[in-house]
Amino acid sequence: MIYNILITKEVRKFLDKRDKKFIQKVNSAFEKLKTNPFNHPDLDLKKLVNSKEDFRLRIGKYRFLYAVIDEKILIYVYKADSRGSIYKK
Repeated sequence: MIYNILITKEVRKFLDKRDKKFIQKVNSAFEKLKTNPFNHPDLDLKKLVNSKEDFRLRIGKYRFLYAVIDEKILIYVYKADSRGSIYKK
């Protein structure tokens, strides 16, 4: 099953500030994520503690938080930032 990816405006702004090479890495990772958002062998994924559907994707020093909504076959990428800032509310 192939999932669709929905990226928030906040994450798009984050990506706009990055270089082209990093954006290519992110796009490649998102393409892999579409096939298996729970446990892909080529990606560094972790389930967030105390959450049923939230996960973390690590690409270099940056983290992307996303939720998997199975009913809609959707991956909702809602936050992106560096390791030190991503988990702060």
